[in-house]
Amino acid sequence: MSDDANVARAAKLDTATLSDALDRLGVVGQCYRIAGRDPSFHMTGRAFTMRCGPAATPPGTVGDYIDDVPAGQIVVIDNGGRDDATIWGDILTEIAHRRGIGGTLIDGISRDVALCRQLGYPVFSRGHWMRTGKDRVQVEETNCVVNIGGARIAPGDIVRGDADGVVVLPKEHEARVLDAAEEIGAAEEKIRDAVRKGMRLDEARAAFRYHQLQSRPRTE
Repeated sequence: MSDDANVARAAKLDTATLSDALDRLGVVGQCYRIAGRDPSFHMTGRAFTMRCGPAATPPGTVGDYIDDVPAGQIVVIDNGGRDDATIWGDILTEIAHRRGIGGTLIDGISRDVALCRQLGYPVFSRGHWMRTGKDRVQVEETNCVVNIGGARIAPGDIVRGDADGVVVLPKEHEARVLDAAEEIGAAEEKIRDAVRKGMRLDEARAAFRYHQLQSRPRTE
């Protein structure tokens, strides 16, 4: 994980709380139908992005970028949701783990799940299947804006993944999203604590303004 202060703040928040903050601010940042290849996986870091497409003749590469990814960053691969060929496997997992890369996020599928689980290297994707992407898929562009599960991710955006999925915090909104998420998280903890001490849930929610926490601020 990066020593970036906002990355550290995001790492302390779960994706559900961050998702509520995104909704409150009207920012689309939830990556639809993306999940960890193991429910224990979690990751937080800034995005190193790339866009892939069908292989040309002769075919291009799918993995030669890996040594250019800074430690702590998240490899973010837009493969258009393609699920008939992989874009990530054991060689990339081993190198990424060894180099201290923060994780991998794919709008598409991966393979060699056993190794990423063994190493504890977090891979989040639409699924996994064994058929290679070699000669079927190639990297078209790196450090570009991509679409992951309907969320726009630009290079350097904060990516946060946990057992509930993945969210992205766009750079231009990250401070506001984190402020809102921390406020939501603190209020929800107060509600839980009040209920543990015997308060009715409806009373606790009213006391800590639960129903206003995720609402967008009204403008006059």
